[in-house]
Amino acid sequence: MTQGDDGLQFRVLYLTRFAEGFGFVTLLTLLPTYINTLDPGATTVLGVTLSAGFVIGMYTTGFTLAQTAVVVPLAWAGDRFDKRTVLLAVLAAGAVVYALFPAVGSSGSFILVRALQGVVVTGAGLMSLSLVGQIADTATRAHHIGRANAASFAASILGSLGAGVVYDAVGFGPIFTVIVALLVVAWVGLFGALDPDPTRVEGFPFSDLAVNRRVLTITSFRAQYAFAVTMVRTWVPIYAGTAVAGGGLGVAATAVAATVTAEKATNMVGQLFTGRVSDAMGRSAFVFAGGTGYGLVALTIPLAPEIGTALGVPATLPLLGAVPPAYLPLVGLSGLLGVVDSVREPASMALFADEGTDDGGVAASFGIRELVWRPGSVVGPLLAGWLMVEVSMGSVFLVGGGFAVTGALAFLAILLYDHGWQALTAW
Repeated sequence: MTQGDDGLQFRVLYLTRFAEGFGFVTLLTLLPTYINTLDPGATTVLGVTLSAGFVIGMYTTGFTLAQTAVVVPLAWAGDRFDKRTVLLAVLAAGAVVYALFPAVGSSGSFILVRALQGVVVTGAGLMSLSLVGQIADTATRAHHIGRANAASFAASILGSLGAGVVYDAVGFGPIFTVIVALLVVAWVGLFGALDPDPTRVEGFPFSDLAVNRRVLTITSFRAQYAFAVTMVRTWVPIYAGTAVAGGGLGVAATAVAATVTAEKATNMVGQLFTGRVSDAMGRSAFVFAGGTGYGLVALTIPLAPEIGTALGVPATLPLLGAVPPAYLPLVGLSGLLGVVDSVREPASMALFADEGTDDGGVAASFGIRELVWRPGSVVGPLLAGWLMVEVSMGSVFLVGGGFAVTGALAFLAILLYDHGWQALTAW
């Protein structure tokens, strides 16, 4: 395989990440709209009315439960057979799933289709990142992963802005037509440009990787960080768009999109550089610094109203109209979340790719990465939904930020105890 072929394959995989990111962030941006229109407090099962907090949590937890169920079989199939074939099948299924969203008319149907979306997002992300990590060499692995993530974040920016503007103008339908079209284009690009995957892994590589000391050290952080990111990243737009009576700021969909865009834009730009720097300087230090920074920024979000009042931010903004004092500080803090997460993410992914490539199961390594994320991503939204309804909106960010800080400290302690200070730069 020539370097030119490698370059073309990276580009079509970046395109796949773009299509996946566009679909994912569109639903994230529209979550407050679904909360306001589907009336989660009126959901009943066998005649029993479910609490609004539980149903709101299930809007995300249904998605992550489905992701959890498919990680192992998809990762095993990717290592045992052809990752290219698995990825093409997942993208084709994704086009069908996103076409179903305009038909959603209740909380139950929304949770079901979101679960199907979880299967698609997991499969596309797992196979595309595995292929990027497999094609790249060790010295440039975080760099290429950072670029793949940047493509996803670029789509997130366009998707969040497009979702808000298009929904405010014409409603749900046209948004999902665009997502389906993007997935079709990505499928055609992969089919034409991506070489068949030559690797075949016999047996069950999860068993060896599950006791790998480096993998265990990384997962000590990731298991807790999953709570932080799932709660904080999901609840920033919910905080912005939920009605004031529900503890939110009550801004329009376009303004909600700006909060999502701020985080995606800074994360995208950061990952164009941080992956390459972590390749050269040591990835573990970047994981610790990014995780700690994320927690500290999240802990500051409940102070957004006080920050806005102290700074005397404008009460009216071009295109957005009247906004509360907390809105602009929330957008700024969302941008800072993107900055610190861009420090962590390519380094963390490259560490998993390193171990999977060395032990012969890169999809399994990324599968473990996904599985470790699942408890936090399943329980986190339920916890956040309960906190939002029963305690306060601010408590979601305090608890989420706390998970990030404790996860980073646990990672550092285990890293130093098992591997010494040199591991911060040697890994």
